Amino acid sequence: MKRFKFINICLALLTAIALCTSCSKDEPDDWWNKEEDKENSGNETPTPDTPEEPEEPEVVEAKPRYIWVDAAANFYEFANNKDNITRDLKRAANAGFTDVVVDVRNSMGDVLFNTSVVDYATKLPTWKGGYHYHERTETWDYLQAFIDAGHELGLRIHAAINTFTGGCVNPYGLGEQGLVFRDKTKKDWVTTLYLNGTLVNAMDSNSDSYSTKFFNPAHDEVQEFLISMLKDLAKYDLDGIFLDRCRYDDKNSDFSDVSKKKFESYLGHSISDFPKCISATYQKQWWAFRAKVIHDFIVKARDAVKSVNSNIQFGTYVGAWYSTYNEVGVNWASPRYNAASEYSWASTEWNKYGYADHLDFMLLGAYAGVNSIYGNTEWTCQGFCQLARPKLCGDVKFAGGPDVGNSTGFENGGQGAAVTKTIDACINASDGYFLFDMVHVRDYNYWSACKTGIDKYLNSLK
Repeated sequence: MKRFKFINICLALLTAIALCTSCSKDEPDDWWNKEEDKENSGNETPTPDTPEEPEEPEVVEAKPRYIWVDAAANFYEFANNKDNITRDLKRAANAGFTDVVVDVRNSMGDVLFNTSVVDYATKLPTWKGGYHYHERTETWDYLQAFIDAGHELGLRIHAAINTFTGGCVNPYGLGEQGLVFRDKTKKDWVTTLYLNGTLVNAMDSNSDSYSTKFFNPAHDEVQEFLISMLKDLAKYDLDGIFLDRCRYDDKNSDFSDVSKKKFESYLGHSISDFPKCISATYQKQWWAFRAKVIHDFIVKARDAVKSVNSNIQFGTYVGAWYSTYNEVGVNWASPRYNAASEYSWASTEWNKYGYADHLDFMLLGAYAGVNSIYGNTEWTCQGFCQLARPKLCGDVKFAGGPDVGNSTGFENGGQGAAVTKTIDACINASDGYFLFDMVHVRDYNYWSACKTGIDKYLNSLK
């Protein structure tokens, strides 16, 4: 018995010595978790008395929703009535639109803002029980009225101008109007057309196709005139400026001596048998040259606007039909997009003159018919937007959308359900939604249809 007690006492002493030796001051108190700590090194573990803060849910920012206000089409409502402006801006805000684009220079070429370079418009052709000129008798600033009312409602207000237009012979028998008709010395600013083998200044054309008198975008005096106008526009407290019709009239323009000389400079040599030689020898170079003219003007225009107010958003409206937009001299894609890999008319030079990287935002006319809202090709609202994204290469955000009054099923009204669908089709395929035009929404009472579609989109973010 004594022997066993002695042995037990010895074992107890040895155990105590071992414990004292292993728990030296060089070891942590929780040394038994050392291997676990190695596996979790760099990961902080909160102490039991410090509760872990819950992660905040990710907030998805809603995309902007733009509605356009055409100058002429809405003139009878807004030209002389500030209350009507406030009324429809309230309707737009209540429907869920965030941005309003006010057209302040239509195809007639005169303006609805203060500038020293061209006349303030006092009448515009409009439709109200038939086409007629509507007179403006008020003297208050049309654009400023939209800015004041819109900002009060929390809307962003942008101005848009028809860029390379200077007048119009209204096809409904209303007569001539605009700068190029008042000032005959500006005739050489107007584009020279090549029609059926003949060169003709558009001022001398009686065709309804050329009732809007486009300027030659390559004309230096035209560009200087427009730059001065844009600087005056940028003095307003605007959220953005968009250039509409910043393009050539069509594939038949411009074939003036001015364009010939600039094209020769672009090529680096003279050419003969102009303009016949274009289609025979220089077609791809010609497309690229015209795209360069527009590209370079965009750069100048942006610099001019930003020199006055660097905070103004600068962008363009373009038609989404890129496959044929070369005919109006515009490459609205990114310069990193290789159009030559998809389109036979594009050269590697064309690719260089994409101007998307010079914009802050783009409005895309996804003008498909009422029965072509969903799809993945051109001439569907959704497809137009889907196809634009890889062309823009992330250089600029864009909002696509329909003309809800165009002659492909929308023109007679009664298409509220289709309007609602366009919001779903376009806003989820682009970086926003764009609707043309407020006059159609008002006349066909599409406000609730817009609200339904926008509410559906906003609820999807929750």
